[in-house]
Parts: sequence; structure tokens; C-alpha cells
Amino acid sequence: MIALLLILIASAFFAGFIVRTKSIVSGRKGPVILQPLKNVWVLLRKGLIYSETSGAISRIAPVVVLFAILIACMMVPVAGFRPIISFEGDFILFAYLLALARFMMIISAFDSGSSFEGMGASREALYGLLIEPALFILIAGLVVLTGNRSMMAIFDLPGGENYNLIYGLIISYVIGNITLVENSRVPVDDPKTHLELTMIHEVMVLDMSGFNLAIIQLASFMKLAVFGSLISSTLIPYSLPEGWRLLLFFIIQVLFAGIIGFVESFRTRFRMNRNQQFLLTVILISVIFFVVILFTKNLF
Repeated sequence: MIALLLILIASAFFAGFIVRTKSIVSGRKGPVILQPLKNVWVLLRKGLIYSETSGAISRIAPVVVLFAILIACMMVPVAGFRPIISFEGDFILFAYLLALARFMMIISAFDSGSSFEGMGASREALYGLLIEPALFILIAGLVVLTGNRSMMAIFDLPGGENYNLIYGLIISYVIGNITLVENSRVPVDDPKTHLELTMIHEVMVLDMSGFNLAIIQLASFMKLAVFGSLISSTLIPYSLPEGWRLLLFFIIQVLFAGIIGFVESFRTRFRMNRNQQFLLTVILISVIFFVVILFTKNLF
């Protein structure tokens, strides 16, 4: 339960820290850290408007997305705190819960009947197809490295005899890039753009309003916190006292949000034809990591 609470607390502040970092870097005062949550609260009090061409999918998809991400949160170990759901091979269910959330977003966009949303959905499907191998190959490397098949044991890396800081940094880099793709952030997409021809996630929710848009934004906040939690589990030894683990967890979340804010401040989004190269580069790094792990395990 503590792991889930930490993820929910981190999700409440993560997006706000990103916006705050971007504001400070650009020389602006910017909104308060809780402004994204305030925006969600405003949306929750607004009514729902549906496209005339939409059906039942548009009505149930946001709820399915939120619960899929919430269940995924229950499976993530956080700095040594056990998740609510844990079993052998749970990382497969974790990955496919994220895929289910993406699938519901895609078919919801098609269900709206908007050509713009269909264009964004096709891009989301392509990028999801390309980024999933990076996640699976990375976890496969961790399975080989640790000899375990549950996320709680897989991400107990600092306590393993084969662990070194280089591994932790590579894993954090790959997870960080997966975070950018899963949440449609710069350089893959710009969450602040208003040009439909270049939008991915934002164009998929153009027809959503009120409560539906609010829970989609909450799901996005939780996804950011989920991947930040995986990075913290990669770097924080489980053997530390609880107080130190909690402190380091929040420090890593703030640093990770700050890094995303800096990336979005100093790096422009890629052209659409360059996104595939970026995603394939992330996959290649995961493959190299897996091969190195496999070679060193067999060698020693």
C-alpha cells in the first residue's frame, strides 16, 4: 500500500514540477506546482459533450484507461516498498496494462469520427509498436541479470552482486526515453502544441471534455510517476532504512521531473519522420544492454 501511495503522491506533483522547471528556465514565474491538479479539478466540475458520431467506446474508454494505469501502479515496487500485486512474470501484465490503456485511447479517437483524431491515433499505434520492444528487451536483460521474474525482485538491482552504477544509469536512460514516448513528450511530441498536423496525444483527446478529459489527464500524471518510480527502484538500495529510501525517492522524482523540464526547454520536437529513428535508437540501446548482460553472465 505504501508503494501505491508514494506513486499517487508523486503523480500529484510530477507534472507541476515539469511546468515549473520550464517556467524558471525561460525566465518566467510560471504557475504553482499544483496547477495541473487545479486544472483537473475544474474539468471534473464541467459537463460532458460527445461527438454526434461517437458511440459507447468514447464513454467507457477514459474509465478503462484510468483503471488500467491504476492497476499498473499497484504492480510497481517503489524504493523497496512492496507493490500490492506481485507474482512471477508480473512484468508481462504490467506492460500489457499500459498497452491496453493505449489501445483504448486509439479506438476512442477513431470512435469520435474525427479525421484529425484518427491521424493522431495512427501515430500513437506506430510509436507504441516501436517502443514496446525496448521495454520488453530491457526487462529481459534485468531478468537475466537478477535471475528473477517478478518486478519486486527484478528492480532490487543495487542489492545484486552483478550490479554496478553503469547498469543503473543505462537502465534509467532507457526508462526515461520510454517515459517521453509513453507520455507523448518532447522530442517525440509537444504537449503544448495546437497544430493538429504535428500533434499525437493532444489531438486524440480533442473531442473529450469535462470528467473524461480530467481522468485522462490524471492517468497521464500517474504514468509519469510510474516510470519515475521504476527509476528510483533501480537506483535506491532496498537495504537502506525506510526514511532514507523515502527521502531518496522524492529527490529522484524531483530530479527526473526537472530533467524532463530541461529537455523540453532546450530540445525541439523531432519532425515526424525522425521519431522512428529516435525510437529505434532506444531499442538498439536496450538490445546492446541485453547482449552485454548475456555475455558477462555467461563469461563469469
